[in-house]
Amino acid sequence: MFLTTMALADVAPAAGPQVGDCVMFREGGAGWLLKAPTYWLKGSIAGIARERRMADVCPRLNKPLSAYTRADWALLAAATPCVDRDSDVREVAVLRIRVSVENWETPWSYQHGAAGWLFRGQFLDQTLKKGEVIDMDASWLEPCEAGS
Repeated sequence: MFLTTMALADVAPAAGPQVGDCVMFREGGAGWLLKAPTYWLKGSIAGIARERRMADVCPRLNKPLSAYTRADWALLAAATPCVDRDSDVREVAVLRIRVSVENWETPWSYQHGAAGWLFRGQFLDQTLKKGEVIDMDASWLEPCEAGS
């Protein structure tokens, strides 16, 4: 998958994410020339929730990433967290972050990049708007870099 994440859920509890912290969702940059994530969504944490969810087997789409549709990406996101084998299915703790959207950069055509979670001004099936709050798994996010 071409998501680049530094899981906020893995941050030590004392230094964990706080309401108001700046966070980013980034993707792209998996090619030969562009290694750093190219497209992004930036916002601030509006809420944090710890939940228990069932980690079922991940959907198997049997096609290359470049052939994934918007519906395929939404299906994968909805299945998160998931596991590879039936024997690994179990209930897990997840950290959900409500992100108040501040800014973003998304590809607008397939020439600009593969249609991933960010495409044509959308995050999955949600149109991006400043101030809109999007619920995300903490593992998809990373803290903003200083000065970003």
